[in-house]
Amino acid sequence: MAVVTGASSGMGAATARRLAELGAAVAVVACRQEKLEALADDIASRGRQVLSLPVDVTDRAAVRTAADQVADTLGPADLVFNNAGVQLISAIDELRVDDWQRQIDLNVKGVMNVIAAFLPHLTAAADRGAAADLINASSIAATRILEKYSIYSGTKAYIRHLTRLIRVELGRKNVRVSAIEPGMVDTELPDHVTDPAAGATMAGLLHDIECLRDTDGP
Repeated sequence: MAVVTGASSGMGAATARRLAELGAAVAVVACRQEKLEALADDIASRGRQVLSLPVDVTDRAAVRTAADQVADTLGPADLVFNNAGVQLISAIDELRVDDWQRQIDLNVKGVMNVIAAFLPHLTAAADRGAAADLINASSIAATRILEKYSIYSGTKAYIRHLTRLIRVELGRKNVRVSAIEPGMVDTELPDHVTDPAAGATMAGLLHDIECLRDTDGP
């Protein structure tokens, strides 16, 4: 049984669909209810078991309630894709403090809330001999020096290092812990960029990606 946060679009939605195709019951979690329900309807229409949970992962109590709902409806999770996040790129001297806080709240605190709520599921799965996986979404920005990415990159560096550390602890309990560090992916994240110049740069990179897709090669 799999849980996917940040499931209303992008990598979260794609992952939820793929897990369902592979036969997993899937709980999809995100704060945008309309998009989340559309995803759940699509998965259900293919004969797969799915639970839609419109939850803001920055709300610790709501995430705990969601974990209980998952256990009651689909059973305890044995795979958690901890994917919810936001990318708000701007120059540090613009002092967009609200954007800084939003990224810290979602990319760091939200991730921690999900771990706290679902870790008992994973350790229980491991105790009964099942595979148990926690997968955290980091980014190549965690290790690159990228102008105007200071806060976002810092949050993703935290996730990268956190994953390495808790892998040691949870590995002793037979819970596998990993992080993915994707590069530029054509998702809705660039739409959240508040700095016009940074937004233009990201749009250009996405255009280059699309051109590469359309190229047959030499």
